[in-house]
Amino acid sequence: MAEAPADPRHVVSPQVLDMLVCPLTKTRLTLSADRAELISVAARLAFPIRKGVPLLSLDEARNVDPEEIQRLSR
Repeated sequence: MAEAPADPRHVVSPQVLDMLVCPLTKTRLTLSADRAELISVAARLAFPIRKGVPLLSLDEARNVDPEEIQRLSR
């Protein structure tokens, strides 16, 4: 079953994404393939995006496994 397209009101603009950095390492964030998370390769953390708002709190982040980091680095 195909996923429903994201609500355009809940999509983070590319201009905003270019300004955001990891709150821990201050490095660039990568948008996940499903556009639901911003991933910090340096910190191995994924920050959720809810209703178009990136939640860059360490309390909200999840740990990213090394295999997922390798896929992103390709």
